[in-house]
Amino acid sequence: MSEEPGDVVVYWRPMCPYCMKLLAQLRFTRLRFTKVNIWQDTDAAAFVRSVADGNETVPTVTVAGRAMVNPSKRELLDAVAAYAPHLLPEEESG
Repeated sequence: MSEEPGDVVVYWRPMCPYCMKLLAQLRFTRLRFTKVNIWQDTDAAAFVRSVADGNETVPTVTVAGRAMVNPSKRELLDAVAAYAPHLLPEEESG
């Protein structure tokens, strides 16, 4: 699991309705992010437990190294704007 400073990483697992909802919402933002399946990556699962009171609560998202457990799309985009604005797509002029 390699995370660069400023990256957005979405920790998820299959069949998680909260993960599916957030990932579907993010699809329309054009935000660049990396998905990590905690059922396939034991280090990722351990990380999620370390920031979620020992639970494997997903989605857990990191923005520039700052963890957010089960954030809303708005909370996530606000964190990106504050800590990693270079990851937001440029506004389309029209």
